[in-house]
Amino acid sequence: MKLEKVRPMEIETRSFEIITEELGDTPLVPGTELIVKRCIHTSADFDYAKNLCFSEKAVDQALQAIREGACIVTDTQMAKAGINKRALARYGGEVFCFMSDEDVMAEAKKNGTTRAVASMDKAAAMEKKLIFAIGNAPTALIRLYELIRENKIRPELIIGVPVGFVNVVQSKELIMEAGVPYIVAKGRKGGSNIAACICNALLYMLNNDRGI
Repeated sequence: MKLEKVRPMEIETRSFEIITEELGDTPLVPGTELIVKRCIHTSADFDYAKNLCFSEKAVDQALQAIREGACIVTDTQMAKAGINKRALARYGGEVFCFMSDEDVMAEAKKNGTTRAVASMDKAAAMEKKLIFAIGNAPTALIRLYELIRENKIRPELIIGVPVGFVNVVQSKELIMEAGVPYIVAKGRKGGSNIAACICNALLYMLNNDRGI
């Protein structure tokens, strides 16, 4: 087996070259290429070239929201940790995850719901432009759908990429019918790393930083 000789600072660049080569003529929606390639880079899974779905102008709308100071709400501390908070702060945004908050845990217990549901309710009370990055809990997507239908929240973007088996596919389909901008990974695949990856791809596009 012959190993490639690649200097440490060139590994990411070479990775994206390989991704581009292996994608070949696979059609990608114009303007979404960086997001798709970064999801593949994060996961080594080329299925994201086909299962990532974007509402019309979702990327442009998300970029504008970030420029206007939108904050990001995640459903896991892992996703929060993975998002480039310094890049987001350049525009006045912050990253929030309410899953471990005492009031969220108490509300979930009181109502017999998941903490993800209670987290979405807490986010809905914020007077901020919000992007939701959901990589774990389909119940968070279902609650967002309900809140949208009840006119209690109007997200700037929903990144719907929970991974798993129970209500995962259905929750993603609900978001695609909610009438708000979305980036959704159809099917069972996704995860907190993918949710953070998509957020970072948007930030890199804005900052012309590592936009490979």
